[in-house]
Amino acid sequence: MSSSHAKAVNPNDVTLPQTHWLRKIPVTAIVLGIVCLVAALALALGNKDKVEALQWSFHTSYIYFLSMALGSLFFVLVQFATRAGWSVVVRRFAENYAATLPVFAILFIPMLFGFHSLFHHWTSEEAKSDVAIQAKAAYLNEQFFTVRGIIYVVIWSVLGVYYYRNSTRQDTTADKQITFKLQKTSYVSIALFALSVSFCAFDWIMSLNPHWYSTMLGVYYFAGSIMVVYALMLLTTFAVRGGTKMGNYISTEHIHDLGKLLFGFNVFWTYIAFSQYFLIWYGNIPEETEFYAMRSLGEHGAHWLPWSIALMVGHFAVPFLFLMSRHIKRNPLLIGLGAAWMLVIHYVDIHWLIRPNWQSELNHFGIFDILTLVGIGGLFLGTATLLLTRKSLLPQKDPRLAESLAFENL
Repeated sequence: MSSSHAKAVNPNDVTLPQTHWLRKIPVTAIVLGIVCLVAALALALGNKDKVEALQWSFHTSYIYFLSMALGSLFFVLVQFATRAGWSVVVRRFAENYAATLPVFAILFIPMLFGFHSLFHHWTSEEAKSDVAIQAKAAYLNEQFFTVRGIIYVVIWSVLGVYYYRNSTRQDTTADKQITFKLQKTSYVSIALFALSVSFCAFDWIMSLNPHWYSTMLGVYYFAGSIMVVYALMLLTTFAVRGGTKMGNYISTEHIHDLGKLLFGFNVFWTYIAFSQYFLIWYGNIPEETEFYAMRSLGEHGAHWLPWSIALMVGHFAVPFLFLMSRHIKRNPLLIGLGAAWMLVIHYVDIHWLIRPNWQSELNHFGIFDILTLVGIGGLFLGTATLLLTRKSLLPQKDPRLAESLAFENL
């Protein structure tokens, strides 16, 4: 609900102070990210097995951080499409993260260099004698794969930059028509987003094992992406509120709502995960059950069984019980710990989705995973924080800002 008495916004309160510690992040994170990626490449060069390990680690980290940027984009699109008022004061954080999508367009290029390692199941000479793979050759071929990937990253980059630029431009022009224009374009944008993210999950995750298929993987990846963005926004909110006067505008009510959405979308992820498992178990078709068999049975599955159990416990049971409480969702320290946990367990989920498809003695969490996590994460967070320091921390002239400032939970 909202009150009719809204606070006035002081422009000096909604910009990051020059002394704030977040202003040190962009250069540090970006430089550290580049150094880590260069170091990973230097460690791998000259050793074919290590190069392959780097490619798989890079792909895992790329898909992980990409999910945060995509989840942020979806958050922005939905807020405009639904004419949401409560979220205006925290929407700029998501706009900043969504505007990093051109970085992932650039990082898509290294993925192409690892193409024949990642997708060797359907690019090798042996695949030519595989009837099942050849039946999919019209879709699973290098040229079409590359074209689709370029289309995905272009769509995301254009949408991320478009919404960021228009929203920040409204801070100076105070043109209310910008909000209505973004609202109108959000409907088509959501359709493009849904299609591109679904096919991205099919291409970049499911086709790592071309014999397996699931029509639910697209929404599975989406569920994890939108869940993790609420964790990311909660932590960003706490980082920004400390040392600024943003606490006057982002209240416990907004934190409570972000906590409710984090809880809700974690339950949604669980529903999708269980539904996919149940349908595959019930159907009992070899082409589908292979996915779970290789993560729980045999010598190969024994390695991944603890990861499977960790997801059941850590991605559902623990956060379900922890995040359910209203008290916890209104306590910055406790909900912050919950949000940090969800960032960690989301990586476990992405790692579990991707890495069992690579059978190698080097397939364990190691130095390349750490370097690529810090590398890509540094570029992602550094770019987002750089944008955060350049503009207002909230949409100052959004016509629904007053409603957001007066927002109260029932």
